Amino acid sequence: MVSLDRFDTFKAVVEAGSLTAAANLLGQTRAVVSFNLKRLEAELGVTLLTRSTRKLALTDAGERFYQRCVRTLDEARMAVEDARSEHTQLRGTLRLTTTVEFALAQVVPALKVFRAQHPQLNVHLSTSSTHADLISERFDLAIRLGRMHDSNLRAVQLSTFEIFAVASPALIDAFDPALTLAALAHWPALGHGRVGELAVKDPEGVEHLYQPAPGKTTIVADNSITLRALAMSGQGVAILPQWLVEEDLQAGRLVRLLADHAFSQQGVYALYPDTRHLPLKVRAFIDFMKEWR
Repeated sequence: MVSLDRFDTFKAVVEAGSLTAAANLLGQTRAVVSFNLKRLEAELGVTLLTRSTRKLALTDAGERFYQRCVRTLDEARMAVEDARSEHTQLRGTLRLTTTVEFALAQVVPALKVFRAQHPQLNVHLSTSSTHADLISERFDLAIRLGRMHDSNLRAVQLSTFEIFAVASPALIDAFDPALTLAALAHWPALGHGRVGELAVKDPEGVEHLYQPAPGKTTIVADNSITLRALAMSGQGVAILPQWLVEEDLQAGRLVRLLADHAFSQQGVYALYPDTRHLPLKVRAFIDFMKEWR
């Protein structure tokens, strides 16, 4: 039977581009890599690579074998990880990115429970109002809110949440309290840099678009925490997540507008690189967040 170690050697040579680079990657000598590659070709009975003094090139058989080799190694690693998962603590570091407001409201308390279950796992949590590049910045996972657009990342929906139109009591006192959706469009508005038109259903279930009238968006910010602060200071109407403003509504610092209308629900998504081999630590955190609250 052909050894999977030789599969790994062949894969490393193809991806590194040379025997020397593959040896450095694998922590082996060039001679060991060359020996394992020759043994693999002998066991298969085909030539996988053509060699010259300048470069290596895949043969047609080598190209086909490489594609299956990658899949086989991924399946083997996943099988080993699954077998160990019931009796093995998660280890290493989970690199996670999300917005600062969602981190403070949801991820921080969730991590307290998750890490109690997996004390040997470290977490690197990055918060930003911009979307990080998971590949180049080496993140395992991103949690993003709203509606997902086409992406080369895989997405899993974790939950949904409501969004409300809110304003301060002082702002409401300054305008006609007999509020309609059409009238709301003419109030001073606070905009989110990544959110445009929003769908909203009236009490009869008819869907409309909420968009402030031209010139009524007084301030645009790049995160919901800033919009919340601006709304509480009376500077405009903000559309904000329920989980962010619930305490403010209960305390009277903000008032929900058009409570008989329903804005489209928003999603909470876990995004990760498109790979056949999903690390156990990522899968475990996604499963945990699906059940969180």
